[in-house]
Parts: sequence; C-alpha cells; structure tokens
Amino acid sequence: MEKKKTNKKFIIIIVSLMLVGVVYGSYKYIHSLSHETTDDAQVEKNMNPIIPRVSGYVSKVFIKDNDFVKKGDTLFTIDTQDYKLKIDEAKAALAAAEGSYEVSKADVASVSSSVSVSNANARSASGNIETAKIRLGRAASDFARYENLYKSHTITKQQYEQALAAKQEAESQVRILQQQEKASSYQTSVIKAKGNVTSKQIDVAAANIKRAQAMLETAELNLSYTVVTAAIDGQVSKIDIQPGQLVQPGQSLFYIINNNEAWIIANFKETQLNKMVAGQVVTIKVDAYPDYEFKGTLTSFSPATGSRFSILPPDNATGNFVKTIQRLPVKISIDADNDVDKIKLLRPGMNVDVDVHIK
Repeated sequence: MEKKKTNKKFIIIIVSLMLVGVVYGSYKYIHSLSHETTDDAQVEKNMNPIIPRVSGYVSKVFIKDNDFVKKGDTLFTIDTQDYKLKIDEAKAALAAAEGSYEVSKADVASVSSSVSVSNANARSASGNIETAKIRLGRAASDFARYENLYKSHTITKQQYEQALAAKQEAESQVRILQQQEKASSYQTSVIKAKGNVTSKQIDVAAANIKRAQAMLETAELNLSYTVVTAAIDGQVSKIDIQPGQLVQPGQSLFYIINNNEAWIIANFKETQLNKMVAGQVVTIKVDAYPDYEFKGTLTSFSPATGSRFSILPPDNATGNFVKTIQRLPVKISIDADNDVDKIKLLRPGMNVDVDVHIK
C-alpha cells in the first residue's frame, strides 16, 4: 500500500511540473510574439574627459574622488610662472614693433617733405630756364644786330665783343639751369624710390605689430588655460593627479559624468531585429534597482554590428569560417516621465534587462 501511495505522489509531482513547464513555455511563446528581450544591455551616460590645453606642473587640486561639481567650478590649476613670462615677452615684442612703426611713419613724413622740396626746386628751375631762354633770345637778337653793325664798321669792336659775351653768358645760364633741372628731377626720383622702400617698411612694421598682438593674445589665452574648469554639471571620477605632477596638452586625466541624462545600449541578436523599429515602447529593469521599472523608447540602431567596432574585427575570408549570430547595438532613451532621482542613481556600465514591445 505504501509503495502505491509513493508512486501516486511521484506521478502528481511529474504532472505538476509538466503543467508548469507547459504554462511557462506557452507564456514565453505568446510573450515572444509581441516582445523582444535581452539582458546584454548597459546604462550609458555622457562622460566628459578633462583634458588640459597647455602643459605644466599641477599647482593645486580643488576636488576629490567622486565629488559633485557645477559648470565653471575650478578643478585644478597649472603653474603660471612660465606663461606670465611669455606675456611679458609678448608685450616687449609689441612695444618694439610699435616703436619701429612710429620710426617708419617719421621716415615716410620726411621723405614726403623731401619730395615736396625737390618738386618745388624742379618747378623753380623750370621757371628760371624759361626766363633764361627769354634773355638768351634777346641777347642773340642784340648780338645779330651788333654783328651786322660791326661788319659795316658802325660800332666798335669792344661793343661787338660785349654783345657776344652777353649772348654766350645767356647760353651758359640756360645750360646751367637745364642741368639743375635734371639734377632736381633725378633727386626727386631717388627720393620717391626711397619713399617706396619706406612705405614697404611701414607695411612690414604694421604686420609686425599685428603679429606681436597675436602673440600677446595667445600668451594671455594660454595663461587662462592654466585654470581648468568643469564644462558641465556632474560627478567627477577617480582623480589621478597630484600637485607637482606634469600634465601635457591632450592628456586625458579623469572624467565628469553627467548624471542628469542617461540612456541604454542594448545588444540584440540580428535575428531579433526583424520587427523592431524606432519609436517602440521599451520596459527597462536595472539589476541594481530591481524594484523599479523604467520606461523607455527605442531610439536608433547602430550602423554596424558591435564586432565591426572592435580593435580586431573578424575576417571571414580565411577559409575556416564558422557562422556566428552577430549582435547589433540599439540605443534606447529613458523617458522623461521616469523618476528623476532614480535616473540620477544610474551609473554607466550597469547591467539592465530590456523588453521591447514590438506590437
């Protein structure tokens, strides 16, 4: 009797387990018709890297590990002595360039004055030549008349020689004035050539001023970069810098995590993507907070599978190909109507389970 009773209990247990299995299997099958799920998903947030723009030794650190900071808060400072010297050097170069510019301006003014004087001399010489030519014409006429009179023995030889001397003196005066005019013209051309050189020098001096001003602005900008501030509100990661440490431009030192915005990156199998489209409702459960269910929306699909973004992507042309189901990263946004405090508790890298409602 006891044996039959034992067998009956065993059968009841087996049947119960089978019923539970059938019910669970039916539920999962029916659920799979309108849902796609995966546990290969993690929380993501914006991680702003702190990267100095100038090199130098850290003078002071104002934050500690995991501190909360506001946009504009000073994170750390770099020693400023070298950059202040650069500013002094740039100011001296600017002063020298401005001095050179003033000298060039004075030279241009001097050349301009010399050109004016030379032009005046040339005009004066030209006027004197015209007067001398008139005198020469009169002296030549007098000489011609005296020459005829001398031939007819009407005047004395002395009067003839005086007329000849007056004519020759007038001719000589014209030649001298013409030479002076040529000299004045040559001097004017030389001064103008010098003026052109001086004008180029003043252009160079002006360019040197602009370059010195740019150097000064660059030096002042680099000095401002010695104070490293937070670009966003958030929480800093582990701080790996100490006073006296040398940092370089482009060196990633630590991160600021933006706790006000989060999303999910879920890696679905390629066979699950057939009915998934952007805009579908998603249920999100975070392993760290199983009692709260987040609501989300499927936002977008990655342009390539996750393996394609790896350092060594697979190459299937080697002859030993084995087909493996690939996973595609899918971005899921967390809806704004979720509890804000709960969103702030999420941390990048946390594991989550996602359920996409495909119907």
